[in-house]
Amino acid sequence: MECAAKGTGTRCNSAATRLCTRCEAVAYCSLSHQIKHWSRHKLECDRLQQQMECVDLLNDFPFTFSCEATFQVCAKQETRCSFFSKRGLHRVGMWMHECHCGASSASFDLLGLNNGWDLSSVLCPCHGPEFLLSEQLCSWRDYYKWRRIPLDSPVALLLHWPLTIYRAAQLVGITTSNLVVGDKLYIHYLGPEKELLQLAVFGDLLALFPGVHIHIELVGPAIPPQRDGEKIIISKYPCCNEEKCVCKLASENAILGTQTGLTSALTLQLWRGFYHDRYRDVVKDSFPHLVIAPNGGIAAYSSWLPSILFLPIIARKLVILQQVA
Repeated sequence: MECAAKGTGTRCNSAATRLCTRCEAVAYCSLSHQIKHWSRHKLECDRLQQQMECVDLLNDFPFTFSCEATFQVCAKQETRCSFFSKRGLHRVGMWMHECHCGASSASFDLLGLNNGWDLSSVLCPCHGPEFLLSEQLCSWRDYYKWRRIPLDSPVALLLHWPLTIYRAAQLVGITTSNLVVGDKLYIHYLGPEKELLQLAVFGDLLALFPGVHIHIELVGPAIPPQRDGEKIIISKYPCCNEEKCVCKLASENAILGTQTGLTSALTLQLWRGFYHDRYRDVVKDSFPHLVIAPNGGIAAYSSWLPSILFLPIIARKLVILQQVA
């Protein structure tokens, strides 16, 4: 989370760990920045406070939180650190950024796809599904049943990134029923943060959209400068921690539709900066079918405001293109 006062003059010299005590929706790097930003934030603080008071309602949204997997944390029976420690996941691999102490030591410079689930095969989707979806998924229970995973598996904590994309696509009418083999799906993904250390989990989109070539443009200031413009091709699922599991065999784990006969592809491209600044670069090769900002808190930051105001312009262009098509 970046300082809400970033870009307003004085440079930020530390991490944004100081939350607004009223709304708890924005954070600051220092008391001086918080005081300086109050003239702007006070216009939004009440609205954000009301939204944060309704945060429990998110449990009713599909693919946001899995109550079965995270009950102890949601009920405040134990901390996230304790939750992960009991499962051997504390500050490990893709789970590093899921607790505060791990997040403080994680670096986005370590972006990569080498991390596995660090779980047994029975607890994670380390290889392709046994059968194609016959109907749309509407809940974590549906997903876990399809992937044959027990409901107490913690994988929902990471898989909510690709499943949120899947749900957003459903809402705008992009479903497997109206996509055919070889179709291309272009997605603009705004404001990625900790998911940059969990990119391997996006591979599950190829099980959710079999036979489709998916291109995701990840745009945000958290992208390391040296990774700007980089393309990442995902061709397998994250592996489990069992040496003899079939997921260790490239021929079994490759997302090439070995069980379905459908060839899928997933390409991620990284763009450092804000969407309104990088838009021309991002759309050189394609126009998006879907623009999504899963980290909804970006609306609270002035630095993202030009991008948010830019989205209606893109929406109008998309409508025109659809009418022409």
